[in-house]
Amino acid sequence: MKRRSFLESTALAAAALGAGGLVHAASRRRPNVIVIMTDDQGYGDFALLGNPVLRTPHMDALANGGVLFTDFHVTPVCTPSRSELMTGNACLHNQASAVTAGRTIIRRDMPTMAELLKGGGYATGLFGKWHLGHAYPDRPMDRGFDKAVWFKGWGLQSEIEFDNDYVQPRYLDDLVEKRSPLYCTDLWFQQAMQWMRAQAGAGQPFFAYIPTNTPHMPLWPPPGYEHLYAGQQPNVAAFFQMIANLDDNIGRMDQWLKDAGLFDDTILVFTGDNGGTVGRNLFNAGLRDSKASHYEGGHRTPCFMRWPAGGLPAGRRVDTPTQVQDVLPTLLELCEVPARGARFDGRSLVPLVKDGTFEDRILIVQYGQRQRPVKYDAAVIWQQWRLQKGNELYDLKADRAQTRDVAAQHPDIAARLRAHYDAWWAKLEPVFDDPVPMLLGVPGHDPVLLTSIDWWEVDCDNINFVSNGTGGPRGGEWHVDVRTAGRYQVELRRWPFHTGKALGSEGPRQTINGRPLTQPVTRMPAHSVVLAVDGAEQAVEVTPESLGGTLTVQLSSGRHRLQGWLRGRDGADLCGAYYAQFTRM
Repeated sequence: MKRRSFLESTALAAAALGAGGLVHAASRRRPNVIVIMTDDQGYGDFALLGNPVLRTPHMDALANGGVLFTDFHVTPVCTPSRSELMTGNACLHNQASAVTAGRTIIRRDMPTMAELLKGGGYATGLFGKWHLGHAYPDRPMDRGFDKAVWFKGWGLQSEIEFDNDYVQPRYLDDLVEKRSPLYCTDLWFQQAMQWMRAQAGAGQPFFAYIPTNTPHMPLWPPPGYEHLYAGQQPNVAAFFQMIANLDDNIGRMDQWLKDAGLFDDTILVFTGDNGGTVGRNLFNAGLRDSKASHYEGGHRTPCFMRWPAGGLPAGRRVDTPTQVQDVLPTLLELCEVPARGARFDGRSLVPLVKDGTFEDRILIVQYGQRQRPVKYDAAVIWQQWRLQKGNELYDLKADRAQTRDVAAQHPDIAARLRAHYDAWWAKLEPVFDDPVPMLLGVPGHDPVLLTSIDWWEVDCDNINFVSNGTGGPRGGEWHVDVRTAGRYQVELRRWPFHTGKALGSEGPRQTINGRPLTQPVTRMPAHSVVLAVDGAEQAVEVTPESLGGTLTVQLSSGRHRLQGWLRGRDGADLCGAYYAQFTRM
């Protein structure tokens, strides 16, 4: 059936709509919006979805108090899912298609959820994980957030945070570095509630985005939860303890919303960023495979959506396939915020929730992994059918675990889904080899830090990679766009700038919740540091005791390829310079 408009166009209409009973948002004050995205919590990591051990009472209550989308799809890893949530577009379309390898930045011509809601009169705040850019103009405050309590990279043990911890974490309050005595998840929710309280007190509708870095590894549960799940395998117990803390925070936030009189008129969306991880060792809800896979267990996650005053029906289960790109157009329609010319691959779910009317469609799940996207390395979803790898077909009604390939029995369905995918791929492929460049020379935004997460087509984004000297003897290239031509001072280092560690040292000491951690280290006896600009090399002598090597280079405006690495006394290349700071002179 053709999609029908749900909300009336006038801001003064006050009638209840249709059989679904949804209330026109403009009949009252504009609803607040909270979006929670947890990290690495798979489909089976919820009690209401059948986990036989894990207890998630507050998440269950959230799901039962609104609409539960049971066939909801993200991508198999985190950055692509976050980019799809923020833009309403497929990650291969918005170009933030991988967790590393220079593919973590959203196209700058695509507005984000925060930018669109802010343009519609909302105060906007982020509390937790961003992972869509760490330098101007790709930080959360550059992409529409009025308030950002956040950290850089994929987590508190990413290559850029490095010596951070889950207890007493170092974080950024907008651009001011701070440290908290709280466990990280407690901090994100505490800061979000404080900010929401201030907005509500000012009569300002708000959008709060709370993307947690838990229960992603490392498995560092908060103090006070050690007694939970003691009979389970240690990793599973620690993972479930982190989820228990998440669940407690959701419970505290829900109680605060009730006490503040905000519960009924707040839209709350909850989902995860990829399929199962540690918890799947105990229960995976019958799904095949896990995080990083394009089989169902890699990208299927539940989505809960609650709005009591808006008439979202409590206890409604929607089994139609849906995807994370649908969240943004859905929220815009519910909040009556114009898209301002933005186009979405996703579709508003309002008609589906209202009365079940929804245009039949085919969905595609694909991400870039750690290199250029590979054709047919995808899941194509239509009703109960799943086309995998371009030639495997599964019927999930009959075979939830995807154990029986039925492509030979249904060649017409396989051909239809493959043809749809081929057309989709042909449309998007032209941008796959065109990186979103880092910007240098923007007035007021010096210095610019580039790290190994920005290396094009090289996977190097965590402390283990940096400590072990991973990434090859020269590391990878940074793709940059120089906005102001001139001389630049470039400092290249082996270890993060904030650690103050020498090139040839063992690096910073790691801790787990305040306890020392021995981290294997490959020492690099550097005697020179090399910088290449579009292939032309220059070098500066150093010693292993040097913090880094500093060079100056003339850069013309426009696009350039930059690369830095360490070289030994014998002239052998040792490893890439994992960190580089560029300052216009």
